[in-house]
Amino acid sequence: MKNVEINRVGNTRFVNIPGVGVGMYSGMVGTFSAGNLSKTWEVEPEIVSGKEVVTYGVDNNLPSFVRDMLDENNLAPGILEREKGLLYGQGPELYKKVYENGEVIREWGSDAKIWEWLESWDYLRYIEMAITEYKYLHGYFVKHFPTRGKRIGKEAKIARLEVIPGVNARLGWVDSRKLEDVREIYVGDFENNCISGIATYPVYDKNDPFRTVSISYHNSYSYARSLYSIPSFWGSRNWIMRSSDVPQVLKYITENSINVAFHIESPAEYWDIQKDKIEQRCTRIGIEYNDEMLEEHKDEVLRSLANALSGKKNVGKFFHTISLKDDEGKIWEWKITPIDQKIKDFIEAQIRVSEKADSATTSGIGLHPALSNIMVDGKLSSGSEMLYALKLYLASDTTIPEEIILQALNETIRLNFPGTPWRVGFYHKIVLREEDVAPKDRVKQNV
Repeated sequence: MKNVEINRVGNTRFVNIPGVGVGMYSGMVGTFSAGNLSKTWEVEPEIVSGKEVVTYGVDNNLPSFVRDMLDENNLAPGILEREKGLLYGQGPELYKKVYENGEVIREWGSDAKIWEWLESWDYLRYIEMAITEYKYLHGYFVKHFPTRGKRIGKEAKIARLEVIPGVNARLGWVDSRKLEDVREIYVGDFENNCISGIATYPVYDKNDPFRTVSISYHNSYSYARSLYSIPSFWGSRNWIMRSSDVPQVLKYITENSINVAFHIESPAEYWDIQKDKIEQRCTRIGIEYNDEMLEEHKDEVLRSLANALSGKKNVGKFFHTISLKDDEGKIWEWKITPIDQKIKDFIEAQIRVSEKADSATTSGIGLHPALSNIMVDGKLSSGSEMLYALKLYLASDTTIPEEIILQALNETIRLNFPGTPWRVGFYHKIVLREEDVAPKDRVKQNV
């Protein structure tokens, strides 16, 4: 049929049927999305520019997928920024551990030589990038630049550090699939298959740190993942994408002033079979399969349905499918449900989906709603709830991230200044309740 328009909004399609309206199709297409990681991607290497690299995601572009997924979301980036700010506190300062009365405490102080070295390069930019990479990917790459003094007999030091964005770095493949056995790290434009070239760097060696420019990878261990880590919110990715879809769905409905006429649901198993058939056909004719072929086939199927559901001659037409059962007796069937044009109900349903998706998104990121500035049951958290949530966060959720984010920096301080007790940490000034502050120290208010 001519003029049948298919618009994709996330995992939902709208089929604009002339004379009828718009049909909404929401098939179980997540099986084929770039972000589906139901199985590990570390089984075999990816060949890029002749180099064997550890695949970062099923399509070797997990960092890009995370970026694009969160760019479309109205909630997750703001929560991550809030979490970064809470972890950063009042900024990086030097401290040393001291033991008093059986407790370990931090004694904050200063060291002129260490600060002189830190200020000789953009250490604040480095720390900010390390926090961001860690919060989004649970790991980050660091390039170590040794001074040239060693070549002429002077004292060897690390001149500076630089964070390499995760979109541009990959671990070299090792048959053992152990992170400690990786010997090379590659840097290039992996979003575009490194068509402009790929650079090879040795992995940073603690036993010989000043030999050459090298790269290290610092991460939190992800359960059952041998090499790369995955984001802490990865289990919520489908809800994050659904949360992003709802505003686009409502925008599409509003801008086109349409009524949704049909809701078509299809079984994921049907598309599994179609995918296998397309792959077999590609093999027979000697071409490479890609997921867009399946997407085009879905659009063609929907166009066929549009022919059956639209026009003046559609009276008496019917749609026939054969329902199948799997080994467990589950029925695979298509459903085409006429919608009674209750746009108000439809929009309210979408808003409820959005609210559930927002809740799942905040839970997945792991920051307390009181600290996320998120309303719960229609109300914001009280000041005391925020205070106790902050204290709990500082007591339990900062130690491990801080250790990993500042790991390379503190290792370099140890190398450059042997015997120093000083380390870099994030200084947090504890916020007191208003009633715990002496009246003379409270902020004066003019009435």
